[in-house]
Amino acid sequence: MKADAVVRAAKPVGLDVFILHTGQHYDTELSQVFFEELGLPEPNVYLGIGSGTHAEQTARIMVAFERELRWVDPRIVVVVGDVNSTLACALVATKERYPVAHVEAGLRSYDLGMPEEVNRRLCDHISAYLFTTSREAVENLVREDISSERIVFAGNTMIDTLLRLREQARKRKTPARFGLKHQQYAVATLHRPENVDDAKSLDRLLSVLRDIGRRLPVVFPVHPRTRERMAALGLRDSGADDHRLIISGPLGYIDFVGLLADARLVITDSGGVQEETTLLGVPCLTVRETTERPVTVTSGTNTVVGRDPGRLLREAVATLAKTNLPSRLPERWDGRAGERIVEHLRAELIKGPSAASGDG
Repeated sequence: MKADAVVRAAKPVGLDVFILHTGQHYDTELSQVFFEELGLPEPNVYLGIGSGTHAEQTARIMVAFERELRWVDPRIVVVVGDVNSTLACALVATKERYPVAHVEAGLRSYDLGMPEEVNRRLCDHISAYLFTTSREAVENLVREDISSERIVFAGNTMIDTLLRLREQARKRKTPARFGLKHQQYAVATLHRPENVDDAKSLDRLLSVLRDIGRRLPVVFPVHPRTRERMAALGLRDSGADDHRLIISGPLGYIDFVGLLADARLVITDSGGVQEETTLLGVPCLTVRETTERPVTVTSGTNTVVGRDPGRLLREAVATLAKTNLPSRLPERWDGRAGERIVEHLRAELIKGPSAASGDG
């Protein structure tokens, strides 16, 4: 979703895009379905890395990417987000002296226990071009003594994609397929290790979802990681229970957006879902101690409730009792982030080989 807007903006201005898919996300529900639904071209190269520990996965990506990078020989390497693929490819490209452009730079949770926080910090400090989604992200980079010449406040490319497909998603009528009506249900997503890897923690969170389900149905599309943990812990992983907790498999992007768009409440530990609910104007409760996307909180839609199940239930009940939720759209979340990024990169390419450095 984050790369789509950049790929689409590049062709009209005459830039060639070579798409490399590392295979870090390899489930059909989390990979191929997005290429199909977004209308993205098939990847030029698929590395097929698969799962593993953080070290194993990052190392395999680096070795495989290095071979492809030398063969393709691009002018600029664009990496998105904060996953292991992002850092691995940025490290290889920088060492091979290719300028790196990081899309979604500057996000900070200040929680080094999150692998994503390590990835994005390191990636930002070695990238030549840093494209941010908010002014807070710009400020984070400046505080870390990163030169302002490397920073561009472009907006949010994931929001570009959401705006493009929002109406198509609503036409799918996903809620109706679950027997649900407009704003008469909640949606939950959980996948972070701190929430799903511990049996007690996961069981308590599921118990809260069932409690909320007594007030209105809760749809819980289960992430493959969470499904594995539920199975290993002997927890229910399919069907619907008596308290209207509707557990389903993962949904495609368009179906999921259609489900979010008409929800009364969303409960999540996903950074992307925090942003999507902000654009859609849907109340969101984030089951984490911190967020790297504070703009979703200041915009009025998102509340970081921590991991205490009791607080989650109280905040859910309080949110459901509210009739109006004041919210505002973050600056430059206007569907043109991809265009701004491509305009900047095109101008850099016209200048000639980049003299930008990842130092400082």
